This record gives sequence, C-alpha cells and structure tokens, in this order.
Amino acid sequence: MDRRNFITASSGYALAALGLPDLDSITRRTKTAPAGSVRVGKGEVAAVKQMVKSLGDSASELGGGHARHLAVRYLTQDVAPWLEGRFTAATGRELFGATSQLVHLAGWMAQDEGDTPELRGLAQGYYAHAFRLAAEAGDPELSATALRGLAVQCVELGYRAEAVQLGEACVDYGRHLDNPRAVAYYEATLANAAAQDDDRRLATKHLAISESAIGRPAVAGGESWAAHYSPGRWAHESGMILTRLGDLDAAEEHLHLALDIHGLDRRRTRAIVLADLGAVRLRQGDVDGAIATWNDFLECAEGIRSVKVQAALRDMRVRLRRYQGMPEAQVLREKAARLSA
Repeated sequence: MDRRNFITASSGYALAALGLPDLDSITRRTKTAPAGSVRVGKGEVAAVKQMVKSLGDSASELGGGHARHLAVRYLTQDVAPWLEGRFTAATGRELFGATSQLVHLAGWMAQDEGDTPELRGLAQGYYAHAFRLAAEAGDPELSATALRGLAVQCVELGYRAEAVQLGEACVDYGRHLDNPRAVAYYEATLANAAAQDDDRRLATKHLAISESAIGRPAVAGGESWAAHYSPGRWAHESGMILTRLGDLDAAEEHLHLALDIHGLDRRRTRAIVLADLGAVRLRQGDVDGAIATWNDFLECAEGIRSVKVQAALRDMRVRLRRYQGMPEAQVLREKAARLSA
C-alpha cells in the first residue's frame, strides 16, 4: 500500500471498519466448532494476556522494531488455532478481547518499526482486525483503542479529515466507560486530530475534557487496556497538542510535568519526550536549554529501534545546522549521526 493509496484505505476501509464486525460470531462458534477442535479455557486466555504484557513492556522500553516478529509468531502459531477452538460464550469473549490486544500490539509495533508502505499497511490491517475482534467481544474500550491506532496513523500521514472522524468514533465508543484514564485517552486522541486539522475550538474543547478525566482517581482493581495512559503520558500528549496550537509556554510546562513530576518509566517514551522538549525550547529561543535537553535525549535513545526516535534524531540534526558556530551543537549533530547509522 503506497502513501497515495492510503487515503482510499483510510476513508473506504478504516472508517468502514465500523460496520464490519460479525457480532454473533462467538455465539455461532460455540455451536459449530468441529469435534476435534482444541478446547480453550481460562488458562489460554491468561496466557495471551501475559504475552501481551511481556511483549508490550519490551516494546515500550526498546521500540516496536525489537520484538514484532515474536508477537506475530505467537499470534499465528499459538493463538489462531484457539480462535477456531471450542469454548463457552464467556470464554470466547475473553479470548477475542485478549487477542484484540495482541493484534493491536502487533499493529503498534509495525507502526513504530519504520515508515515504509509495507509497515504502514501492516499496521492499518492489524488495527482494523483488532477493532473487529474487540467489537465481537463486546468490549467498547478495546474497540476505541483500535480506532485510536488508526486515528494516530492518519495524523502521522497527514490525513486530517480521516483522523478527526476516527477520533470522533473513538470518543463515541468510550463515552460510557467508567475508567477516567480511558476517557482521557480517547478525548486526547480527538483533541490531537483536531489540532492537526487546525480546528482550535474542537481541539481546546476535547483537551479540556481529557484534562478533567485524567484528574479523576484511577479505577481500582480490574483490567484496563488504557491503564498505561498515566498522567505523565497525558502531560506529554497535551504538551504536543499545545505546541501545535502555538502555546509554547504551556507546552513546555506540560512536557516538564511529564518528565520530572509524574515521571515516565519507559526509555522509549522518555527519549521521545526529551526530544520534543528540546524542540519546544529551541522554538522559544532557549538554545542552551534545548542543547542540554537534547544531550539527555541522545543518552536515552541509544539502542532504541523506533521510527519516532529516528525521526527525532533527524529533526534535531536539521535544526542544529543553523548553529554551526557553536561547538556544543556540532557535538550533538555528530552523536545523532552515529545513532542514526
């Protein structure tokens, strides 16, 4: 799938995914599974969830390019036969929900691994399939999360109208959830898409709703796919939305909150926030502050296989060209070149 054709896929496939799920498939499978099918119970469901956590932790630390092949192999060789197995309706819903998480993770890994037509197409296909599995499982949070993946991909590729529509669908699916972090996650998705579409009114409205939600106490107990959306991650995303809206002072404050107040425990995430903060400080005319922040970014970025980290390295090198008379800037550019290589 090339970039030119992504627009067709986004509007004619990703958006149309809302109508694709077969909501009766689990019930039907419980009645039609062949006699020789593997029996699936809570143990298999727990195994899928544990693998999602393990692989997700690794990818959050080192980037999506490190373990995607492991996620895909586990999905195709182990989990796929379970989806065709024998299970009760309750177990089937749990299994489809857990598999939606795994498929979504594979999509995120492909998106984070590189910016090629093949990887973009893989990510989109995984997100759409994760949505169908979540809808069949009757899980609105997982459905909204899959749509968020598609919305973010549209934002990154510049398809602003599609991103806003997917963001609106994402918010709609999460509208009645009790988990405030999930609500904040999806509202920020729409705020980001609206900001990229230069719709200040819509972006400001949903950023405020997201801020209100993230300020409420997290739900105690239970499981949530959106639980990773911590106040720190919200502060980072909000900072970048505010950057797009031109409020650099507020953006810097939010990025500072993300790094030093709330804390971010994953190297990949911390590296990206440091890169973003350096860029904001440079735009404010704080060259020394930008260079100091970018030094921290380079130390954090080593060994991470992420397209976002690589993009940040390229962006930093380009922006520092105008400061060739500063030895510190030249040292940074040379370090970034080595990491890019």
